[in-house]
Amino acid sequence: MAHAGTASSVDAQQASDALIVKPVEIKAGFEQIALPGNEAMGLVGTSYLIGMGASGLYLGPAAYGAITGQRGGFFTVGGELAWHRPLFSRLEMAAGLYAGGGGGGGSSVGGGLMVRPHLDLLWDLGGYHAGISASNVRFPNGNINSNQLGLVFSADSDFSYYRPNRIGQKVEALGRSGVGFDRVLITLGAYRQKSGGAAAPGSFGFVGARMEQFYSQHLYRGIEVVGGAGGGVAGYAEYLGTLGAETPVWDGQLAVGTRMSVGMGGGGGVSVGGGALAKLGAYATADLSRDAHLSLEGGYANAPAGNFRATYGAANFVWDMDHPYASGGEPEMVGNEWVLGSEHYFGAARKGGSRRDLDAVVIKLNRYLTPSFYLTGQAHSAYSGNAGAYSAGLVGAGYHSAKFAHGLSAGAELLLGVSGGGAVDTGGGAAIQPMVFLAMDLADEASLRLDAGRIKSLNGALNSRILGFSISFSFGTAKR
Repeated sequence: MAHAGTASSVDAQQASDALIVKPVEIKAGFEQIALPGNEAMGLVGTSYLIGMGASGLYLGPAAYGAITGQRGGFFTVGGELAWHRPLFSRLEMAAGLYAGGGGGGGSSVGGGLMVRPHLDLLWDLGGYHAGISASNVRFPNGNINSNQLGLVFSADSDFSYYRPNRIGQKVEALGRSGVGFDRVLITLGAYRQKSGGAAAPGSFGFVGARMEQFYSQHLYRGIEVVGGAGGGVAGYAEYLGTLGAETPVWDGQLAVGTRMSVGMGGGGGVSVGGGALAKLGAYATADLSRDAHLSLEGGYANAPAGNFRATYGAANFVWDMDHPYASGGEPEMVGNEWVLGSEHYFGAARKGGSRRDLDAVVIKLNRYLTPSFYLTGQAHSAYSGNAGAYSAGLVGAGYHSAKFAHGLSAGAELLLGVSGGGAVDTGGGAAIQPMVFLAMDLADEASLRLDAGRIKSLNGALNSRILGFSISFSFGTAKR
């Protein structure tokens, strides 16, 4: 009996150590929706959907933004649920529902809640899929309700992870795990406009974040999110894809590189036309440690359908999440969390002096530095309270306690970033948000959280108590 018990323990440990692999669909689409007054707006959607098992269900975060028309600065963020079913030959059907919050660009979105049921027909190209999408884009508390056909493209990938019970210990790893990003960058910078909207200043600050993955030792790709801070452009935002190249110099202690970003931007009175935006930059990066680096960057931004033309300068703090081309050493388990939830602002101050509650959808990605301390990046976007264009991008640090009773734990966060839009009085956009939370385990990797805190604009009247709830998914990834 003792021998059998020992074997069972070993099997349980091996199952705990095993890499779990789930299918992923990385999807992008374009459609033209009808706004009131027979106005057309080109909408780009992106989503990262993880398979939930053999049922054909996929779930994950998604975002939509304007790229043509007259509503640059229109963005929504939320979640999407999709069901896939093969039909015949290489043809596949996908039915799904997106729900999220946002707005902007002066659009009639009311509180900001957007729902998008869709039905896609996709042709399997061998790891890739392309086809058409029939959808309805509707803002239930606004004036947008549009039916349309669009184009959709997706790529197959994997989401690989470990159960998060061995943080800090060594694991076996043959490739990337998690979403697969190799580094994250936190950016502080400023634009100096050559021309802009009537309400836009000659220069304004911005805060941003980038997540990047190397597909060779010198070439990388990623995503970039930016929000306006200072200069009277509260509500300005960017959502871009980036491609870059860099090479080490000076005995490997310094790297130089260049990158190009293309995507969507707008809001805050900046003249971007329909929302299309392109940026080109060059930078130099100095090592602070194996994982930490400081980068200085300069470049140029252009909105081809608007008047926004600007040079920019930025300082980037770079944190390596993985070293995919490192040799030697044994990978270490690192903890991560995805969190999806909602926050209620009590009496959010509006421009003009009134106060009104609002609700915002919240998406968080947490990266643990130790079993208890983590860094966090968050996107918030309003879906009720007649503040549809309000959004916030925040970064910060948090502490999560060990479990103390019946699967309960607690924690706290301190967040800094930018917020604005939706007639919420955020001044120049800079904001601070301290939070505390109580978490209760639902399963090995999932927990339910109750959040409380306050958001305060540093230069505006927004100073609201917050109560929220969220669901978190914890997972381990290997860092080489």
